[in-house]
Amino acid sequence: MFSLTGFAETTTGLSSNWCGNCQWVKGAVKDENWADALAPGRPYQTVATGFYQVQPYLGAKLDLIDGFKLAGLLSQRYRDGVVNGDHVETRYGGLVDVPGFWYQKNVSVSHEDYGSLRIGAMTTRGWSVADFPYGTNVGMSYEWGSSGAGYGMLSNAVSYTSRILDVAQGDLVLEATYDQGNELFKINKPRFIELYGQFHRGDLVLDAVLQDSHNGTPAAWGHAPFSGLTPNAADDPLLRGSSQNIAMVMARYQIDSKLEISGGLRRNHWSGANAVITNPTGAITPTGVQGTWNNMFNVNWGGSLNGVQNPGYPATSVDVLMGARYRMGKWVASTGLVHLGTASTANPSERGQSNSALFNTFGLNYDYGGGLVFESTLGTVHYARLGLAPMSMPGNDAFSNVDSRVNRNGNWFTVGAVYSF
Repeated sequence: MFSLTGFAETTTGLSSNWCGNCQWVKGAVKDENWADALAPGRPYQTVATGFYQVQPYLGAKLDLIDGFKLAGLLSQRYRDGVVNGDHVETRYGGLVDVPGFWYQKNVSVSHEDYGSLRIGAMTTRGWSVADFPYGTNVGMSYEWGSSGAGYGMLSNAVSYTSRILDVAQGDLVLEATYDQGNELFKINKPRFIELYGQFHRGDLVLDAVLQDSHNGTPAAWGHAPFSGLTPNAADDPLLRGSSQNIAMVMARYQIDSKLEISGGLRRNHWSGANAVITNPTGAITPTGVQGTWNNMFNVNWGGSLNGVQNPGYPATSVDVLMGARYRMGKWVASTGLVHLGTASTANPSERGQSNSALFNTFGLNYDYGGGLVFESTLGTVHYARLGLAPMSMPGNDAFSNVDSRVNRNGNWFTVGAVYSF
């Protein structure tokens, strides 16, 4: 009736062109213009890195009458890392990956003739499928799965998945998911809709995802939880609504028993979000900015539009994934490429829309057996220009620790192990 599964991963390695204290205002996020400034004279260097993450899944299943089944799933992820032996808080501090949100905390009812219905906290297909198998298989789980305008975690959702349908001599599964986000927002009510489909025929697998969201936290982090415009519903009367969405298609094809190729194409769109002070008595930053601000996106700082100060502008970008894996007995060699493209926007100020990033990895893994896999990865990043990172990136040094304001190029090498239980 009960099951306990999951995975644990640890890696160690070297990363070039790392600048841990280069940003003048520590902790400020990418879309705040007081985060743009760099502290002069700070060195960037090659550093030793370490990382681990653990995610258990506790499941329960119960057979009901007439072929119906009841199930529950509970899962959380814990992670941390070090740089040159010093502890670093890799997300928000602490070990819980995204505090306040569960990866899985849901119940479901299923029947092989009618499909399944899930209610509760769960991950989206826009993140989970992009992360695994597509990104993970070619060393691009973060660069592909955690970038773009999508959301990855839901806390108040209902999802229906169809039974397997026989279509065009293949198998088709369809899914629709809805999340109402933080119900305390009454003016700018959150709304999330995801449509997903997977078609499997022979050695070909196609996955398609559409996400349409309103009044979630504006972001370019495809792993982000969907909730409300800010963490505080009391901000609701001060804010204007925003939206963002993705359209993504991914495919895998097994050419023969050894070689698999894969690829993905994603269109991102953000409406933009005006910058608004939600608490004018907040602390003053080293650059003189006072108060607590909302979660803004693609802002023309100091400008105005239709009487609105510091307006956010719509933006659209396209991202691409390509990859290949070659199996040699217990060994698997892989290479992956992700291109995060420039964005189209009418914003007269530069917020990263003119930049693009090219990530490339080369991996070699060994399947030891019993759920244990040893892995090694060589990665590189190249930015088209010095300056703010591409709009699809959640931070200027995301994914590679190479800050696009400091250096256009960087590389890293890691070795580690993954144990699935």
